[in-house]
Amino acid sequence: MINEQYKYSDITAKIIGCAMEVHKILGNGFQEVIYQRALETEFVLLGIPFLREFEMPIFYKKEQIGTRRVDFLVAGVISIELKAIVQLEDVHLAQAINYLEAYDLEIGLLINFGAKSLQFKRLINSKFKISISKS
Repeated sequence: MINEQYKYSDITAKIIGCAMEVHKILGNGFQEVIYQRALETEFVLLGIPFLREFEMPIFYKKEQIGTRRVDFLVAGVISIELKAIVQLEDVHLAQAINYLEAYDLEIGLLINFGAKSLQFKRLINSKFKISISKS
């Protein structure tokens, strides 16, 4: 499952593996928060560094206009958006990509536990800007 051509492929593979384990045990049909808690347990068991429901600022033309909580921020670089719906639709993908852009994160995962089989999409922010600190 690790594809070296993808940035952070080692950690995204671990995240997807954790999600598969959760879906294998719980199946579909629970609320999103149940999957979130189970995924948190898997991350702890594997020593994956994360923040759950981390509040991120939303900027518009360099001005902070609000905040939004990301379901998980893993290793400070990967956004994870969870869903527990029957089928992912384009609007969910667009929402997850918009969050990546708003957070200025390069890589994200959209994971859906609500379908019969686990669904996941690896997302890349094409507008990602590397922040250079001014010292």
